[in-house]
Amino acid sequence: MAAQAQAVTVSLKDLQSGNVSFETLQQAFGPDSLGILVVKDVPEQFPKLRHAALSYASYLGNLPQAELEKLENAHAKYLTGWSLGKETLKNGKADTFKGSYYANCAFYVDAALECAKPTAEFSEETFPEYLSPNLWPAQNVLPGFKPAVTDLCSLIIDVAVLVARACDRFAEKEIQGYPKGYLEHVVSTSNTTKARLLHYYPQGKEDAADGDEDDWCATHLDHGCLTGLTSAMFIDEKETDTAVPATTDSSLPTLNELPASPDPSAGLYIKSRTGETFQVKIPRDCIAFQTGEALERITAGKFKAVPHFVRGVKASVSDGRIARNTLAVFTQPNLGEEVDIEQHLTFGEFARGVVTKNTVS
Repeated sequence: MAAQAQAVTVSLKDLQSGNVSFETLQQAFGPDSLGILVVKDVPEQFPKLRHAALSYASYLGNLPQAELEKLENAHAKYLTGWSLGKETLKNGKADTFKGSYYANCAFYVDAALECAKPTAEFSEETFPEYLSPNLWPAQNVLPGFKPAVTDLCSLIIDVAVLVARACDRFAEKEIQGYPKGYLEHVVSTSNTTKARLLHYYPQGKEDAADGDEDDWCATHLDHGCLTGLTSAMFIDEKETDTAVPATTDSSLPTLNELPASPDPSAGLYIKSRTGETFQVKIPRDCIAFQTGEALERITAGKFKAVPHFVRGVKASVSDGRIARNTLAVFTQPNLGEEVDIEQHLTFGEFARGVVTKNTVS
């Protein structure tokens, strides 16, 4: 089993007051780091918003197939809406372990937006992965889903803006020609930020995937700036009914969350610069932020994107019962903004290359 590592932790208050030291940022995001920063003492509504949104992951994942198909967008390569079995695991098999729901977070800057704004170079026809509007479940199918997701995402982006501000203070001192306040501007004004709500289905013994450590979610880099992460919610879906109840309420009840993962090996793993693998646990009342490739480019390599992967609950432990739900928010520059100041590479050009490389066949 991989060793556990303690992530660098700062308080929201320190971020707000600008009291996070350069040394702390280097320890969290620098060349020899694990590329993750945990923020504690976050807004008091966060635990409630987290519980609600992650409960919807189980409700969504257990909707009838006909309803889930309405939320699929093959033209956007499933980077908007729902997908299951559309990705390939490292062993070449279709990934039926996790369901995925992508939402564009352009609502953060304009409530009327459902996707990124088109540019002269990028349109829905030429870049549907970012310019296809959100596919929200109908209110009568999944009451309260949209506000549960958007409220949590907005709070996470609010905190990401403060993390970005701290990164800017460092970059302005360390990188010649770095534009003042650049990363904060990128995160706070982006209409390309995406969220991914994930539901790892309970696995029975017949589904055993307990071989390679990253079978569940192959080792990868995020390609945005900062990825905001909640801790995972574990639900016993044999004990807890995940069928949508008949209701006239505007939202669904939250589901019973297990106090901890029944499988200590389930969770987030990060590969260090020396090739070692560490498990990193995110406290339930905190938000974690990981570095992505765009941030590495923006900071000229001062901050590094770090390879990571996720394991769900082993089939031998789950016995067809335990689901794992989580949310990731990928803060990203607008399509026309530069991520490489020297090469004048825009995020749209960079993201198109990444998407092409990762295209689902």
